[in-house]
Amino acid sequence: QVHIVYMGELHPELHPELVRDSHHGMLAAVLGSKQAAEDAILYSYRHGFSGFAAVLTNAQAAQLSDWPGVVRVVRNRVLDLHTTRSWDFMRVNPSPPSGGSGILSGSRFGEDSIIGVLDTGIWPESASFRDDGIGDVPRRWKGQCVAGERFNASNCNRKIIGAKWFVKGYQAEYGKMNTTDIHEYMSARDAVGHGTHTASTAAGALVPDASFRGLASGVARGGAPRARLAVYKVCWATGDCTSADILAAFDAAIHDGVDVLSVSLGQAPPLPAYVDDVLAIGSFHAVVRGITVVCSAGNSGPYSETVINSAPWVLTVAAGTIDRTFLAKITLGNNSTYVGQTMYSGKHAATSMHIVYAEDVSSDNADDTDARSCTAGSLNATLVKGNVVLCFQTRGQRASQVAVETVKKARGVGVIFAQFLTKDIASAFDIPLIQVDYQVGTAILAYTTSTRNPMVQFGSAKTILGELIGPEVAYFSSRGPSSLTPSILKPDITAPGVNILASWSPSVALSSAMGSVNFKIDSGTSMSCPHISGVAALLKSMHPNWSPAAVKSAMVTTGNGHMLHLVTHTLPLTNRSTSL
Repeated sequence: QVHIVYMGELHPELHPELVRDSHHGMLAAVLGSKQAAEDAILYSYRHGFSGFAAVLTNAQAAQLSDWPGVVRVVRNRVLDLHTTRSWDFMRVNPSPPSGGSGILSGSRFGEDSIIGVLDTGIWPESASFRDDGIGDVPRRWKGQCVAGERFNASNCNRKIIGAKWFVKGYQAEYGKMNTTDIHEYMSARDAVGHGTHTASTAAGALVPDASFRGLASGVARGGAPRARLAVYKVCWATGDCTSADILAAFDAAIHDGVDVLSVSLGQAPPLPAYVDDVLAIGSFHAVVRGITVVCSAGNSGPYSETVINSAPWVLTVAAGTIDRTFLAKITLGNNSTYVGQTMYSGKHAATSMHIVYAEDVSSDNADDTDARSCTAGSLNATLVKGNVVLCFQTRGQRASQVAVETVKKARGVGVIFAQFLTKDIASAFDIPLIQVDYQVGTAILAYTTSTRNPMVQFGSAKTILGELIGPEVAYFSSRGPSSLTPSILKPDITAPGVNILASWSPSVALSSAMGSVNFKIDSGTSMSCPHISGVAALLKSMHPNWSPAAVKSAMVTTGNGHMLHLVTHTLPLTNRSTSL
């Protein structure tokens, strides 16, 4: 089993190679030979802090924990990812409404700030990563582009100035990755899309006419369009990221010279002590060296004490809504019309479709509650075939995506999903999904039960803008206080994280009915985190000598007054938030 031996701060006069030799010597003393140490060690952390990751038995790990200078020995853990208009919504634009020089122009669009992104890699051919108008790579940069599968030095430019990938910890846990069975690249290339999305949100170049199949069309850009990107791939196509690899990426980023680290991943509660948490350890040493570390708060809301990445030295980011949504009209056979949310952009039937209530078309072995929410296996395919199905969210089945898959498997042609309306619109690619609130769902149910041949027709999705739509904290966003240190206020700040358009990896089709896309709409604190990373890069460009504490203080104490007025007068107290 992989263990991480953490030895704390480095002595400033020790050369990294001497540190590595000391790690090998310590391990050899425990394992019995230098060769055994060479075979066991995965990483030697020797730039930002001291320690190593190695394959050890529990007995060997216990022996090392008593070794002089060892702070902690922890198991290799598996962490998870937290999955255009938003920057204008945050008033981060070239011409602020108040006039004068805003943060974007004042920072020269984040010129020469370096944002490190720990994620699933990057799709370097994306238009968001063009280097037009960007100067030479800063001389202080010490990183490099590491070659691998379908990725070499030519994939870097003056925008993407570094790219590394870390897989030893993952493969020690799961075995050698077979990229023929799993769509993945053994390189910094992004096979998932998540890393490309977060990187372009933080520092993407301006891309005109961007959209997700016609939705959210406009100019896509990152928060710091002239900032540089350093990519550290630590998460793989399975969605897993191991702590040994993450700590290696922190060590590399400290050595390379990034200004900001954007980390959209984390570990679900219960939270380990900070000394056992690699994100807390790595971020601590990064902050000591002047690097602002921005982390996602997690997607386990709306329950209290679910926030993660709550170390006091990091900027912990919750997700909020913006002033944009995607609406479609529902027309019933009696000519009643309702409005719901949708991201379906395929073709709709030209004529009305028959609609059924899920509970009325349940399978023989399903109880009413499972059928009502369209839980997997709860519907009778014979009765569902060719129909739109009305489903209701229940305590046991809250996900509209589950309902879509259930109806699709039963050969249905569409879903109306009644739920607690969250403004987080679920993706649906193969069949239409329209999300409505319980009141609308109940009205549609009353129609279906009072009519012999109930019919429905869907309108196409339309992009709707308006400041009263947002901001509020997203339903899914993890809440404080921290279960580990409740006396420390967390999350620190809220940023746009609902229905965010950004670049995507075109390497995998989104569904059997839809091909690849270059831009995708996604939601999560993974999306809100790089918004704050981009702002941090702007501040570092304007004030290169500011400490991480100064950057954090500037952001959390200067929420936009206009937004504060909207929040105070239009939103429920429980969901109030401010945006920059």
